[in-house]
Amino acid sequence: MRAESIPHVEYEILSEVINNIDIADVQDAMVTDAVTEKRFKTAAKNVAKLLRNLMTRRAHRLPQAHKDYKQKEE
Repeated sequence: MRAESIPHVEYEILSEVINNIDIADVQDAMVTDAVTEKRFKTAAKNVAKLLRNLMTRRAHRLPQAHKDYKQKEE
């Protein structure tokens, strides 16, 4: 896959982070009880949502042949 544009590369990096970065070590270090487990899960969901939002904002700038390309809504 060729890097077509900066937003294209940003999208692929964000996708890699969401799909392949293991946060188990962070979880092991921070979760000590039920309360901290709930906090961790909520925070992880929030961060994933932020990353997906960043990806969505770049989808219209992907190459048109990309499987996740979306035409920009006016």
